[in-house]
Amino acid sequence: MDGNWSEKRRYIRHPADVPIYVSSPVSLPDKERALSNISFGGLCFSSEVPFEYGTVIAIKISYVRPPFEARGRVVWCARKAASFDVGVEFDGEGDAFRARMVEQVCRIERYKEEVLKNEGRELTGTQAALEWINKYAEKFPENK
Repeated sequence: MDGNWSEKRRYIRHPADVPIYVSSPVSLPDKERALSNISFGGLCFSSEVPFEYGTVIAIKISYVRPPFEARGRVVWCARKAASFDVGVEFDGEGDAFRARMVEQVCRIERYKEEVLKNEGRELTGTQAALEWINKYAEKFPENK
């Protein structure tokens, strides 16, 4: 089940809890799952079922603008308490778009932290994404 663990460390990982939708051609249920972290080369999500090394999956993150859709390949899967962390490497072209999407997810996470610090409101990843998009997505990537 575990792939090459060095794959996990090729790019800087950015923590995130924005929901993602994962679908697979095998008999695993298509559903929304929790994103754990994201990088230029791939992402990690939490799953209640293990994914086999090499499984090709479709990924959609609808809480960024424009919505991110990509294909990826499972490069590792590890048990974590009662669930599994699944590492996915992106397939195909679109490096500039992936970099922009990673930056947007990082800004959403930063926004979530700032709201907690400045307003005392604890937001979920979904809530933070929706608020950030309404306030800043139109000006992204200029809104440093």
